[in-house]
Amino acid sequence: MQWGVAIGVSLGAVVYDLKDRRIPNVLVGPALAAGFVWSACIGGMVGLAEAAVGCMALAAPFVLLFMFAGGGAGDAKLMGAIGAWLGIINGLAVLVAVALSGVVFAAAIALAHKRLRALGRSVYRKGLYLLLLLLTHGGLAGELPETPDSEKMPYSVAVFAGVCIAAAGVLLWRISQ
Repeated sequence: MQWGVAIGVSLGAVVYDLKDRRIPNVLVGPALAAGFVWSACIGGMVGLAEAAVGCMALAAPFVLLFMFAGGGAGDAKLMGAIGAWLGIINGLAVLVAVALSGVVFAAAIALAHKRLRALGRSVYRKGLYLLLLLLTHGGLAGELPETPDSEKMPYSVAVFAGVCIAAAGVLLWRISQ
C-alpha cells in the first residue's frame, strides 16, 4: 500500500507541476498526515518514529535546495510526504533514485535545448555558492542569482520516476529473497 500511495501522490504532483508549475499543499498535506496516521496504526510508536525519520530524511535535502539553490518548496513537501509513507529504508532508496533521475532529466532537457554547457556552469556556480556558504557560515557567499522560471524544470517528474524505479528495485529485491 505504501508504494501505491507514494506513486499515486508523486504522479498527482506531476500533473499539477506540469500544468501550474507548483505542487499544491492540498495534495501533499493530506498525504503527509495520512502517512503518519497509517504508520502509527501499522507500527505503533515505532512506526510513527520511522515515518518521522523518513519524512525528515527525504525532505531535508530539498529544504536545503529550496533555501539556498532555488529549488521548490513543493518538492520538499512532496518528498517529506513520501518519506512519511515509506519510512527510512525504502525512503533512502527513493532518495537515491530521485537524485539520479533528476540528474538524467536535467541533462536531457539541457541537451534537447542545447544548453548543456549552461547547465554545467549553473551547477558549478550553485555548488561553489553552497560550499562558500557552509565554509564561511554565509560570510563570503553573497547572493546567488535567481534562476529564471524558463530554465527551471518540473522536478516532480524526476520524483515520480525515482519513486517508480525505487519501487521496482525494492520489489525485485524482495522477490529474489
